[in-house]
Amino acid sequence: MDKKASRIRRSRRTRAKIAELGVNRLSVHRTPRHTYAQVFSSETGNVVAAASTLNSEVKSLIKYSGNVDAAAAVGKVIAERAKAAGVETVAFDRSGYKYHGRIKALADSARENGLKF
Repeated sequence: MDKKASRIRRSRRTRAKIAELGVNRLSVHRTPRHTYAQVFSSETGNVVAAASTLNSEVKSLIKYSGNVDAAAAVGKVIAERAKAAGVETVAFDRSGYKYHGRIKALADSARENGLKF
């Protein structure tokens, strides 16, 4: 099993547990250059809020899009947008990535800006 298949297997297990809980889900995806975050509704599965390093609001806060500072900026923006949409509590879906580096920075920033998980 290669690295990607292992990550996808871990993410499937996490998403099944979150679906069982029935709470909104903050899902994170990362590439070497960008970081993406979306909040999904527990009832409909639709996207409630989204942010990434490609958004102009985030681009103005960062110098380079593939580092911890950029992930923290995405966490700040996703928390603000989720709260504006009426979402206060989410389950953190790290998509099989280790809770380290950019993933941890995004989660910490979202918590600091008012999201509870």
